[in-house]
Amino acid sequence: MKALQFSRNIPRYAAARVAAGFTPGGGASVGPLRLADLDPPTPPGPDWVRVRPRLSGICGSDLATVDGRSARYFEPLVSFPFVPGHEVVGDLDDGTRVVLEPVLGCVSRNIAPTCTPCSDGMLGNCEHVSFGDLEPGIQTGSCHDTGGGWATAFCAHPSQLHTVPDDLSDEAAVIVEPAACGLHAALLAGVPDDGTVVVLGAGTLGLLTLASLRAHTAPRTIIATARYPDQRRLAADLGADLVIAPDEVRRAVRRVTGSRAITRGGGHDGSVHSLSGGADVVVDCVGSSSSLTDAMAVTRPRGRIVLVGMPASVNLELTPLWHRELELVGAYTYGTETLADGTTARTFDLAFDLVRRYDLGRLVSATYPLRRYRDAIQHAAAAGRRGAVKVAFDLRDDRERERL
Repeated sequence: MKALQFSRNIPRYAAARVAAGFTPGGGASVGPLRLADLDPPTPPGPDWVRVRPRLSGICGSDLATVDGRSARYFEPLVSFPFVPGHEVVGDLDDGTRVVLEPVLGCVSRNIAPTCTPCSDGMLGNCEHVSFGDLEPGIQTGSCHDTGGGWATAFCAHPSQLHTVPDDLSDEAAVIVEPAACGLHAALLAGVPDDGTVVVLGAGTLGLLTLASLRAHTAPRTIIATARYPDQRRLAADLGADLVIAPDEVRRAVRRVTGSRAITRGGGHDGSVHSLSGGADVVVDCVGSSSSLTDAMAVTRPRGRIVLVGMPASVNLELTPLWHRELELVGAYTYGTETLADGTTARTFDLAFDLVRRYDLGRLVSATYPLRRYRDAIQHAAAAGRRGAVKVAFDLRDDRERERL
């Protein structure tokens, strides 16, 4: 079968990091990722099934891996070589179309009794990602034993699979997994009714978080930052009341919340250091030093910052976090959510509804066959600048050629 395989190769990983410094996505040309002919994956257990992907998305964590920018934190949590790809819509052998919930928790690892997070429905917080019957891997797409979506086949445990309704296109279905991430972040944010929330970043996660906030919370104002024209248009369409450039966020929050500016050097240079008040919640969908610095500057005392964009190494002045008693929380994956009325629901069930309600399949801007993986990854790495949102691999022709 055809697959994109990522191997443990330190020199190539270093070369990818250098290449990406010149061209985002450049790591695909010189790094450890290669197009290979592999044997079909062997199911890791008797209950496992084979999935044949139709579409498989390219996300920010994938790009960080290909470009040699992944945090060293992940080194013991992956197993080499692995096939990336966790945003997947595909078919089972019986023809059932499914979406993958990629987290590998206690059930898929055949660990009993399950850990407390898995028992509580929060698989993303599983305590056993390096144990059980599988090689290490926090999710499908980073585990050697399962394979991943950047291939014509991989293996999945039935607990990971959700049947796709007939009325959803493949493009809509491949957005369900990242939509679940946005939903989890929005529900974790604890946005007060009639409050002010800021979403930093209008890439895929930022836009999906915006839609989730509009669908499941009741703030007075949602402010979003967006760098490019198409991002600004989509952010407004998906629920932002005010869309601004990233460097305007401090001024915009000050105006909306009626806060006063606290300037550097007694105000001599006019630069806004932080605000006397600020937003109730800031959702950071970028995860950079500058975005986190902005988040701490515009969040009111005792407000909450939700980190959705995956950070690598950042350099931060944490004094405002201490002085303003801010709450900084991470939002990774999904599971079971508690809604405003006290009921609970699976994040993926909510995500299917969100994708349908906001026609989120339109966020899939371009698809590529596996053989053009270098072009696909460079397009995804420059998506905003090129007027795109989600770029995905289209495996349907590759599957057909293998069948024949």
